[in-house]
Amino acid sequence: MSSMMKRRGFLKHSLAAGAVAVAAGAGLLTPRAVLASWPKAAFSAKTPADALKSLLGSSSTEEDSGVRIRAPDIAENGAVVPVTVVTQIKAEAIYLVSSGNSTPLVAVFELNDKAQANISTRIKMGKTGDVVAIVRSGGKLYSNKKAVKVTIGGCGG
Repeated sequence: MSSMMKRRGFLKHSLAAGAVAVAAGAGLLTPRAVLASWPKAAFSAKTPADALKSLLGSSSTEEDSGVRIRAPDIAENGAVVPVTVVTQIKAEAIYLVSSGNSTPLVAVFELNDKAQANISTRIKMGKTGDVVAIVRSGGKLYSNKKAVKVTIGGCGG
């Protein structure tokens, strides 16, 4: 009886996998991430203003202390700088820019209406500069910045 149950389970799972494969092949199941557009020009821009203009159509932001950035004052390893952005503003998106990088736009977070505006990530910083967080809400852009000194091997730089 045990082997019969194993065969039934195998047949049941095979049928389900086959149905999923047919649906995917017919285009009925498509991964949404593949269909999302990637803002190549914004991530290739050489200045923070150009990155924001390419991504959002404007580089004009309103400085707001309600956009809080947690990052180290001194980052001993610029390859992994922990950054957290928190705000009570009803955010539609959060953008991170590192002014010292040759390509300053480092992250884009699109948020749905149920998401809390609280993101944490690790960014790469090529050299000392400001980490700027921009929050898009209701057609407006709010920002705040924090200076981060990047040292080389912990010896200054």
